[in-house]
Amino acid sequence: MSDAEHAPAAHEGAAPDATPHHDAVNDAPESATGTVEPTGPLQPHETARIRRVLPWTLVWAAGLILLDQATKFWAETTLERGVGVPVIGDWIQWRLVYNPGAAFGIGREYTWILTIVAALAVIGLAVFVARISSARWAVAVGAMFGGAISHLADRLFREPAFARGEIVDFIDYFGFFVGNIADIALVVGAGGMILLSLMGVSPRRPERRAPDPSPAAPGDPQHSG
Repeated sequence: MSDAEHAPAAHEGAAPDATPHHDAVNDAPESATGTVEPTGPLQPHETARIRRVLPWTLVWAAGLILLDQATKFWAETTLERGVGVPVIGDWIQWRLVYNPGAAFGIGREYTWILTIVAALAVIGLAVFVARISSARWAVAVGAMFGGAISHLADRLFREPAFARGEIVDFIDYFGFFVGNIADIALVVGAGGMILLSLMGVSPRRPERRAPDPSPAAPGDPQHSG
């Protein structure tokens, strides 16, 4: 009898080999912690999380706006323009100044352009805020959102004219830079966003990856006819 006659016959009911199927969640990018980064349109469960985070983000931003405007009112009613009041020696002082330009007085003659840029920044941040489901991102972006809105309000409604308003600054740092609470919020918020990005934290909280189905062994019942 030949070797071919000794070979076992193929199982008639055996299913053909197939590549295990992965669903849309398993095909999404996976982070180092075994989570799946959300991509594409918002899912119902993501929308629910956003609805929980969004109100607190807006409250945080509104609180910063009120704090910034209240401290600017205090500065204008208490401080004499251009006169320094030591707070921490000569390092930190109260000094009331009005800035028609950007940081360090740049662009003083183009206040209306800075107003347009501020409005575009607020719109962009508003879109971003409406898609955040991570609490840590909400703190960072909310700070930037509040600071940007408060600065835009100064540009729009303060003297000398609509959309050409001057920013009220009163915190003098080492005689090098004079800013306000909104500036602090913008810097801290931007730093927080950079840090979270470097840490790999997603603005849309990632999902835990579902375990991949293990392919059945050839002798399992699901392979038999």
